[in-house]
Amino acid sequence: MTIDRRGFVIRTGAGTAGLTIGLSACGTGTGDGARGGDAGGWPSDPDALEAIYRDNIYTRLLGVRPHLPAHEHVSRLGGGRMDPEVIAAMAEANDFFVDMDELLEAAGARIAGRLGTEAALVTAGGFSAMVLGAAGCLTGTDPERVHALPRPDWPRRECLIQSPHRFGYDRAYRDAGMTIVEAATREEFRERLTERTAMIAALATAERQTMFAPPAPVDWAPAPGPEVMTVREQIEIGREAGVPVLVDMASDLPTGVGLTEFVGAGADLIVISGGKGIGGPQSSGILAGRADLIEAARLNASPNDAIGRGMKVGKEEVVGLVVALDRYVERDVESWVAGWSEMARRIASALADVPGLTAEVVTNTAGYEDVELTWDPEVIPLSTDEAKAGLMAAEPRLAYLMTIRTRLLREGEDELVVRTLRDFFTGAARTG
Repeated sequence: MTIDRRGFVIRTGAGTAGLTIGLSACGTGTGDGARGGDAGGWPSDPDALEAIYRDNIYTRLLGVRPHLPAHEHVSRLGGGRMDPEVIAAMAEANDFFVDMDELLEAAGARIAGRLGTEAALVTAGGFSAMVLGAAGCLTGTDPERVHALPRPDWPRRECLIQSPHRFGYDRAYRDAGMTIVEAATREEFRERLTERTAMIAALATAERQTMFAPPAPVDWAPAPGPEVMTVREQIEIGREAGVPVLVDMASDLPTGVGLTEFVGAGADLIVISGGKGIGGPQSSGILAGRADLIEAARLNASPNDAIGRGMKVGKEEVVGLVVALDRYVERDVESWVAGWSEMARRIASALADVPGLTAEVVTNTAGYEDVELTWDPEVIPLSTDEAKAGLMAAEPRLAYLMTIRTRLLREGEDELVVRTLRDFFTGAARTG
């Protein structure tokens, strides 16, 4: 069992075929894609929705069946949804041509103003921001070093990470050319911070490390120890040593951390996904922070002929991200998130009478409510894998990874989720 940077855990109970399905909600029936406004003509009637899930651009053009977005913003499941205003801005941007250097500079200045940083750069997703941030820390503004990546031949090329802050995507730092140095304890961390350290990398999800543990320690989720360093602690150590600290907070908005939380704490660079909570294009991201490091990252980025040349961001995506961020900072996040919990309770109530199925409202690690489903194997003889496959084969499909959340659902889609789950588990139950 592992925890990724989203910080969510699947739980299976002993003696019960347990499938944890976190069904979080979307406020007044508007998911991240609708943002409380017009959903671009999207119907709210469940029957009409079911019809368009059968007949849509994906099925007509490519024969690919879409699924109900009962999950987090997961890239391999399609990411998130954009507001109609974001899509309209991107469509208008498509009609014009601009100098990309000028566009990226202007967009970066506007984003930096929103975030309270010295500068910012639009990137091709969060991973791209991590690569370019690491590249900037390696090269500075030295053209020879820029073109030497990803094979730096100078001593200062190490990335220091504490073990609890490691995760699969930190290979981005290696892709830039860094050598990752790992430290388990505070003592090791300070010992391994040397003149060879080019950057310290911290993971914002680790700020919520204590939330990962269940009420009592178990094998798959032991209680975190006192050696887990906070992001702020690493920022202070980096400041003392003169080493830049990059904080990856790509998956933590809106509930994990505040948009400007680590900027205020003194982070040298922050990474934000343009999709996910921001609601911009899925293939966009933000690297923000110190002006000198952003300028160094920019030299490594497209449209320059450097390590980031293939990490292109289209003019339409740049405009879409700026509009999405403008809308995000004006959101009432508290009521938005409260709406997810309210819908979770409605879903649980609607499933309460399915024989053998238990639908329980639980608070997830991000602080809002989900619906956890478990079932009696004597009544519903299914394994977790069988349930997963069966739901993906349903009509409409319902996909999930470790958990399912419905913060992306629009009005009416939550009823389709209930309908799909009810039909599936009722059909799988033993009769007689």
